Parts: sequence; C-alpha cells; structure tokens
Amino acid sequence: MRLLFFGTPALAVPFMEECLSAQGHEVLAVVSQPDRPSGRRLEVRPTPIKEAALKRGLKVLQPDRPSAAAEELRALSPDLAIVVAYGRLLKPDLLAVPRLGFLNVHFSLLPRYRGAAPVQWALMNGDARTGVTLFWIEQALDSGPVQSQASLDIGPDEDAEGLFGRLVGLGVLELRRALADLSSGRVRREPQSGEPVPAPKIRSDLARLDLAAPAARLHDRVRALAVGPKAFLSLALPGRSPTRLVVLKTSVEDAGTVGRPGEILRVEPSKGILIQCAPGRLWVREVQPEGKKRVFAADFLNGARLKTGDLLGAVAQPGKSGV
Repeated sequence: MRLLFFGTPALAVPFMEECLSAQGHEVLAVVSQPDRPSGRRLEVRPTPIKEAALKRGLKVLQPDRPSAAAEELRALSPDLAIVVAYGRLLKPDLLAVPRLGFLNVHFSLLPRYRGAAPVQWALMNGDARTGVTLFWIEQALDSGPVQSQASLDIGPDEDAEGLFGRLVGLGVLELRRALADLSSGRVRREPQSGEPVPAPKIRSDLARLDLAAPAARLHDRVRALAVGPKAFLSLALPGRSPTRLVVLKTSVEDAGTVGRPGEILRVEPSKGILIQCAPGRLWVREVQPEGKKRVFAADFLNGARLKTGDLLGAVAQPGKSGV
C-alpha cells in the first residue's frame, strides 16, 4: 500500500520505521508539526520525526495548518495514512485524501481515555490495565471506529515513562498486524463500545502534592507525572525561602495512621523517607530539589536538616520544628 505517516515526537519514530520495513508498503511522505524553539537557548530544532525521516530520504511536510497540505498529499494518491501523536486536529478535506482513511494509534483502550494524555490518566486513576487502540479518525475527538486493540497489565509501581515504552512496543506489533490485514482487504470498522472517559491535557496545578491525601492516590499521581509536569511538594525549610521539591519515585506502605499528615515517620537510606498521609503511608524514594540534580530522598533529608517528626510539605510555624 501507498502510505502517508503523520507524527511529531520521538515515540512516533518506531511506528514510522515499522511502516518503512513492512513488505509491500511504501511511505510516500511524512507530515510533522513545524519546527519550534526548544531548550534553554530556545534554538529551533527539527521534530524527532522530521529528523528521522530526512535520514531515510523521505519527503517531509510541515504545514502550519494540516489542511494546507491536502492538495499536495492528494496528488500522491495514497491508500492509507498512519497517525501517531501528530498533535493536530485533521479536518474533512484532509481526511478524505487517502483511499482507506486515517488510522490512528492511540495509547488506551478506547473509549476509555479519549484525549491528549491517556497514559497519564490511566496511572493517575490507578488503573490495573490499559492498552493500544488502532482506530479510524473521524471529526469527533478519538471517537472513530476500531480496527484493532491490544491490552497489557500496569505494574503497581510502573510510571508513565516505563508504561509509554511498553505501549510503544505493543503498538508497533499491533500496527504490523493491521498493515498485513489491510493489505489483504481485512478492514474492520467496529464502533467503540462502552462509556467514554476523557483524558485532557495535564494541567500544571495537578502537579502539586497534598500530603493530606491518601498515600495510594499520591503514589499514582507521582508515577503518572513522570512524563510532563513533575509532581512536587512545596517546602519552607528552616532559614530558607520557600522552594519546590520535585518527587520522582514513591511507593506505598499499607499501615494505620500514627502521625500527622506530612510527618516524617522513618528514614532508611535504601528506601527513602516514610511520610504519613491520610490515610496510608508513602515512601518518598527519589527527589530533585529546585535547581539541583536528582538524588535519593534520604540524602536530601540529611542536607535539608530535617528529621523524624518534622513535617514535609508544610510551612514551618514559628517556634516549632518542621518545614
């Protein structure tokens, strides 16, 4: 089949490579978002997909509006367009270009988690299972009929970075099967079944941790925000200005309530800082102080002059121990 590939970030590259390596298929062109300034120096850099495509000698288009490329793409007479994290809405004039349509790789079991952040919301909500859906794009967001799905279990301590990696691997295999099916005429367009669940873009205000929340919910939020705005605690260390402590790795200890929310119950170099929540206890294992590198939580605690019985993530009161 004659293929178009739409994608932008690095996670889309393995899918483009699968399209290139699949027998009997030709990638006619790759469409990516325009290059934008990035990094501290705000240098304009090519998108990961553009960079990978140019190395393979592929034609690359980067329209400001996807529909602006419709006529040029129509002239290529494509059979199918594959979309992986392109990041732009596609209008009917463009959707009508490929003979079969646009097949999108989405990282959830639709209709659960329609939207920009399906992996993060699956973790944030403590789901035990997720997967990949290949569906045909229609005008409504992530609502089109399904070509195929594949699922996997989520580990209790798995974070978004690790889950993304496994979902990419699963998705590439599912795309391989779909390309084989479609080239043989096995086109499926099964309506989505179940109650839709939204997965909007992660807001920055979701990153702030409240240690008065249940430990399990905090743990789920930390691992969900391993990609995107990182989870953090607001600290007011003795004799210092208020600062942020990014929380990178946690685990939950099931136990009764013995202290105040935010109280440091125990410190173990190999496990980190045990914090009382409401309910449950949270092991804070790895952190990143503002403007510094990632460190083990126990090492941070020593440098911050905090000890068992102090409050973490709360503002110190005059004349009292804590932060």
